[in-house]
Amino acid sequence: MANLKDLRSRIISVSSTMQITSAMKMVSAAKLSRAQDAITQMRPYSEKLTQLLQDLSATLDDASSKYAEEREVNNVLIVAVSSNKGLAGAFNTNIIKAVKYKAKNDYKAKNIDIYTVGKKANDILKKEYDIYKNNTEIYDDLSFENASAIAEELMQLFLDEKYDKIVLVYNQFKNAATQFVQHEQFLPIEQFDSEENKQLDYIFEPSKLEIVKDLIPKSLKMQFFKALRDSFASEHGARMTAMHKATENATELRDDLKLSYNKARQASITNEILEIVGGAEALNG
Repeated sequence: MANLKDLRSRIISVSSTMQITSAMKMVSAAKLSRAQDAITQMRPYSEKLTQLLQDLSATLDDASSKYAEEREVNNVLIVAVSSNKGLAGAFNTNIIKAVKYKAKNDYKAKNIDIYTVGKKANDILKKEYDIYKNNTEIYDDLSFENASAIAEELMQLFLDEKYDKIVLVYNQFKNAATQFVQHEQFLPIEQFDSEENKQLDYIFEPSKLEIVKDLIPKSLKMQFFKALRDSFASEHGARMTAMHKATENATELRDDLKLSYNKARQASITNEILEIVGGAEALNG
């Protein structure tokens, strides 16, 4: 059994850790609340815009062919959306595993580059893959304008035929305790050629050409911004859950150490009493 000094030291250390994890949990909870509100308010607009694009995809013409062009896939860019900070459970690990799986299975015969958003994915993936670019500044100001700048960069890479396919890999937010790794084809635009879509009757004003030309880039930017928002909310949800678990574990460990300390202290006191009584008896004898 550890001595009293060691037990006291461990209790102090665990209590200090518990205070840190508890504080981090509260910070993440506050950030999660704002991030959750943002993604919840954004989803209806994003989903409606995507639905509109899918409805029109059956009738898309040359106005959109530059973003919908299907080419032989030789060069693939995987956009891995992670975080800049750790202590978020399996949040970043799941993204890294998903990227590696797609690289080794779905695109094993292709030339693959990785565009990392966030420091954590970059730190691991750069050891095995070619990193086209790493962006960590986006989380300093996660706005539609800043997300659009990255989306435009990706769109230009596709138009310049540097990459034949661009895929997004990110965590989709469900709730604080649940996030799903999502794979989305960013470019080329997937075509939805269904009879239901063909029967839709839209009135275009000013013209179909102008609307479609404006709709597709905006939809792509919104798709990318939504992925970042989903990931951002997922990060804080995962960190809040991880810190909650860590705080519970630290509390349990502290209580066990206190019990051991009290037992050791009681044993020490008992031994001291026995020594005193033994000494007194020896003097009386």
